[in-house]
Amino acid sequence: MTHASAQSSARASRPTGSRQGRSWLWRHRKLLWIVGAILLVALVTGGVLAEKYWPYRYRNVKPMLEQVFASKVTVSHYHRIYFPHPGFVAKELTLRRNSAPGAPPIGSTQDLIVQGSWADLLTLRKRIMLVDVVGLHVMIPPVGSADMAKDFPAGSSADFAGPSIIVEKLHIHKAALDIMRTNGGRYTYPIREVVIRNLQMGQAISYFVDMQYTNPGGHLVARGSFGPLNPKNLGSTPVSGKFTFAPVNLDQIGELRGILSAKGDFQGPLTAVEGNVKAEVPNFAVSDGSPAAVSGSLQCTVNGLNGDVVMHQIVVKTGETTIDAGGSALGRPQVTDLKLTVEKGRAEDLLHPFLKNEPPIVGSVWLKAHAHLAPDKEGETFFQRLTMEGSFDVPNERVTDTKTEKSLSSFSQRAQGGKSDSENNGAADVLSGLKGPTTIRNGVVSTHRLTFEIPGASADLHGWYDLKDGGVHLDGDLKMKSDISHAVTGWKSVLLKPLSPFFKKKKTGAVVPIAVTGKTGHYQVSSNILHKK
Repeated sequence: MTHASAQSSARASRPTGSRQGRSWLWRHRKLLWIVGAILLVALVTGGVLAEKYWPYRYRNVKPMLEQVFASKVTVSHYHRIYFPHPGFVAKELTLRRNSAPGAPPIGSTQDLIVQGSWADLLTLRKRIMLVDVVGLHVMIPPVGSADMAKDFPAGSSADFAGPSIIVEKLHIHKAALDIMRTNGGRYTYPIREVVIRNLQMGQAISYFVDMQYTNPGGHLVARGSFGPLNPKNLGSTPVSGKFTFAPVNLDQIGELRGILSAKGDFQGPLTAVEGNVKAEVPNFAVSDGSPAAVSGSLQCTVNGLNGDVVMHQIVVKTGETTIDAGGSALGRPQVTDLKLTVEKGRAEDLLHPFLKNEPPIVGSVWLKAHAHLAPDKEGETFFQRLTMEGSFDVPNERVTDTKTEKSLSSFSQRAQGGKSDSENNGAADVLSGLKGPTTIRNGVVSTHRLTFEIPGASADLHGWYDLKDGGVHLDGDLKMKSDISHAVTGWKSVLLKPLSPFFKKKKTGAVVPIAVTGKTGHYQVSSNILHKK
């Protein structure tokens, strides 16, 4: 085969498609140049427009952040991000009140990340997918202080109306809230996580809060809805949700002791939120008292603007005793007043949490009282803050101390004209009645007329009983069916026999002084003819 024939054969063997492709490109090369030029211009134009109108430029972002945080915002470092989501990262934000920009900062953050979506940008939808805040620290002046009035003046609630652009999710974590105290201290609330969804002006939000509470210390988790916010009438803003509060360390409240667990729900306008709470403390005690299981429920109305609480119904169960109560906790500093009622409860159930040793008496009890708890002051104990006025009736009490029971038994036998059983080494089965008005101040129960009854005798007493150490001192007159010589034993009885007519009342036996004295484990009921104090 010649060389010419070979070339001719090679050209014949080339694919016709390749030649057609190059021919098509050659014929349409001008069109391709035009399309490429258009795309290049579009990209350049898009870049210029994005640079000029990019929604995450700092000059656009700063007002948005100020709406989200309801504060004047400054940022130490800022840079934009494009992939996988458009947005930006800001570091070391400082927050100042909109209504008080000259005041010291109320908060700061470590890092803030804002993310949108490309779909929203292409469709010109004004929406932010995520605002992620790390290390938010907010400081609030003392409630009711002049600094509080400066930082949050009248009408400043409008600052919290929300941003004009919808924020799908606001996520705050590793945060802390400090509420300053008038004495220079502070209450610090570590916030593990806060999630707010659908944050936008004029819209209701949903929220989730996971934080550590202080005074008393406990773990609080709540979720629900809030809003829409009404800046002109903040108190009408609706709020609802459910919460758990556990474990709660009661040791931080005065002289209370125990670990509380509570859960409940709430709903209503901000100034009148109706709440229902159930709680239990398996080891409740006061000061050095003996732990007792206590459970209860509460129906209340809370003013979310000032913290006032009206307690419509409180039901507390301890042992076999139910305490019904109602009252309020009002003002700044907060003052608590409660009305308490017990019907056919047990004296030992009520006394157990207050006493280190066994209660001195057992038996059914009726009780009506008003309790007043003064504001918490530095250095004051729970008993110093508590004042209680009321009356009680223990119709069939039994003394638990063996010596005291034997003393009562002997006294009862002699008061009825019989002889005391000096050979009885065990406690006699003597029932007595106890009732009268009482007052509790500084942990001391006092009474000006305590009616005390045992078979064969009754007494009107006055004196006191110390809840802290169990000490008692009661004096009064004992009315007996028998004569005065039966009030004592041995040679004293012989000496008093001639004096019986002087102590005898008409149609009754003797009326003689009596004293109840001693401390836990050493109580004594004795005659007090010489009125020894």
